[in-house]
Amino acid sequence: MANVAAPPLSAPLDIAFDYTRSLGPVLGRFMTGLRDGRVLGSRTADGRVHVPPLEYDPVTHAPVTELVDVRPTGTVTSWTWTDRPLAGQPLDRPFGFALIRLDGADTALLHAVDAGARERMHTGMRVRIRWAAERVGHIRDIECFEPSAEPAGPPGTGKSDPVMMITTPIRLSYTHTTSADESRYLRALAEGRLLGQRCPVCRKVYVPPRVCPADGVPTEEEVPIRDHGTVTTFCVVNVPFAGQRLDPPYVVAQILLDGADIPIPHFVVGDAGDVRMGMRVAAVWREPESWTTTPENIAHFRPTGEPDAPYESFEEHL
Repeated sequence: MANVAAPPLSAPLDIAFDYTRSLGPVLGRFMTGLRDGRVLGSRTADGRVHVPPLEYDPVTHAPVTELVDVRPTGTVTSWTWTDRPLAGQPLDRPFGFALIRLDGADTALLHAVDAGARERMHTGMRVRIRWAAERVGHIRDIECFEPSAEPAGPPGTGKSDPVMMITTPIRLSYTHTTSADESRYLRALAEGRLLGQRCPVCRKVYVPPRVCPADGVPTEEEVPIRDHGTVTTFCVVNVPFAGQRLDPPYVVAQILLDGADIPIPHFVVGDAGDVRMGMRVAAVWREPESWTTTPENIAHFRPTGEPDAPYESFEEHL
């Protein structure tokens, strides 16, 4: 009976972080206005009013200083319909994404329109802002737009503290499917083994397997790799940030595994001040019952106490 190759591995992945930025004088006033139930546009040298406001005039390149109020009502200039909203989008039911030119503005703002049905959406339709119940100084203070035949004034909140910073969650969700060679590498990790592959041209061994960057051909011959290696370069992380797995200070190093020709990045746990180029380290595996088909089966690397590797043994791998 012929052997049937195991199917490639796949898994859902999420990349997420909170992006925080300072706003400056123009966008700060714009976000403060949204928090207070007002929409401000910037007037450039040609007399046009831009919403969202521009910080610099696109013709003269001079800083924009004049901000003016525009109405919370406007006209759809173009649109598209979303039948199946994704996580993080403005609404959790079918809605339209539209370019909306607010009354008093000369440019269009991209936002969501809660029209209820595709049939109600059309170019030229009149819409008005639906303000969020709680506003903080962010574009999401505009919950969405809704169809409207009547103009409406902004509600206003009476707040006066300027908005100087905004934080926007950034998230990318996707399904990653590995190649057959990557799948074999990950399945070996689930067995507590490191597996590399050799390039048929230059004979270099890569971990994980890949297309050889020097020769442009896939690696082929599988090579068992020892879980000991040499620190080639490293950095000491002293600054805390959200989501850290280790408390600073700690070391992230490039580690050239014995038998491989390309280093891998990983943590080196111990006294950060003792880590150095050429230091010999060994992998610390998690408990076998927790092993899965992920690189996280190796918790970190630790110093072995062996003599440092000579510089000549890793100088080509820096």
